[in-house]
Amino acid sequence: MSGVTADYDCDVAIVGGGLVGASLALALSGLGLSITLVEAVLPEDDAQPSFDTRTTALSNGSRRVFEGLGVWEEIAREATAIAKIHISERGRFGSAVIDAAEQGIPALGFVAENRVMGRALWRRLRHVTGLTLLAPAVVVTATVDASGSRLALMDGRVIRARLAVAADGIASRVREGAGVGATSTEYGQVALIAQATPGRAHQQVAYERFASSGPIAALPIPDGRVGLIWTLEPSEATRILALDDAPFLAELQEAFGWRLGRLRAISQRYAYPLALIKADATEAPRTAIIGAAAQGMHPIAGQGFNLGLRDAATLAEVLADTLGQDPGSAAVLARYAQWRRRDRDAIIGFTDGLVRLFSSRFAPVRFARGLGLLLFDLSPTAKSAMSRLSQGFAGRLPRLARGLPLLPDRGLLP
Repeated sequence: MSGVTADYDCDVAIVGGGLVGASLALALSGLGLSITLVEAVLPEDDAQPSFDTRTTALSNGSRRVFEGLGVWEEIAREATAIAKIHISERGRFGSAVIDAAEQGIPALGFVAENRVMGRALWRRLRHVTGLTLLAPAVVVTATVDASGSRLALMDGRVIRARLAVAADGIASRVREGAGVGATSTEYGQVALIAQATPGRAHQQVAYERFASSGPIAALPIPDGRVGLIWTLEPSEATRILALDDAPFLAELQEAFGWRLGRLRAISQRYAYPLALIKADATEAPRTAIIGAAAQGMHPIAGQGFNLGLRDAATLAEVLADTLGQDPGSAAVLARYAQWRRRDRDAIIGFTDGLVRLFSSRFAPVRFARGLGLLLFDLSPTAKSAMSRLSQGFAGRLPRLARGLPLLPDRGLLP
């Protein structure tokens, strides 16, 4: 893209400063590359969709990534460890419990609010030298030629980058500009998101409850509260969302049951339609695609963010291992895409399969689900495998997710 006038000229432009994009920017900050991070909404703005009060289940691999980025200590102060995962189906026999102590690990994972993670990431980003932060700034067009990517901002400014990273969500302009399409499979479901105060202490147990109305996740968070993700059919979600607190809690109690005692208080509720969205590729000329721009998944298994963070950690490692080469070259991008393929396809397939299995109302399938949970609970091998699920199904983990520095000879950050 020689001869193109640009306001910013950099090695890597990351479009999207949400949790995945911000993590990538921080990971790359010690490599000596010139980085520009573009985010449409200021992190502290109440309208910032990536850093709201939704809760996210973090794998131990994601915790290690955050440790390597130097932000875990701050996040941990407001995160809750998951000591057990309890899986059951309302009104059916069979349940299963995965216990961290039985697996010989301190925790199966952690639960943190998105706003807590976003605040920690951006606080550190603002102290990194050699990183240009453009926020608020909106990319309106992305075009590519043999030498680079040209990103045009709404205010008329232009960024020229040897590598553009699409971290701008499921409706990614950067992915679209690179000519990469995406397939979308609607589940016909809506997720209601809220926080509740139970009458019984959660004791760091994460519940996955499959009710007739749809699966309900209750994740342990600070102050004895639980973060709720309640999956419903759209018409039912509209009806329940319109209820006042008392009738809403009554319907939730009926669906979830009494394992947490009486649910006593509920926060403001939010609704999100659910679909499987999968980019046709994770790389294109001069473009890498990560996080929700690469895949958007159902929250049933809590794998979406962990998968996206592994995208970022893998891309960071590929760029670290190819320092001195053109970061947007076809060879570098092919290495990233090949590494991510098996893990990505396996996690997407597993999650989609769970949705379809637990959405079926066919009687033999419902019976098999209960029997399967019972057999799972009796199998230490199956539990051990499930406890390692969020580390990835296939292929080697990136160094950051294994608790190793991005650059083994000199650590991660300068």
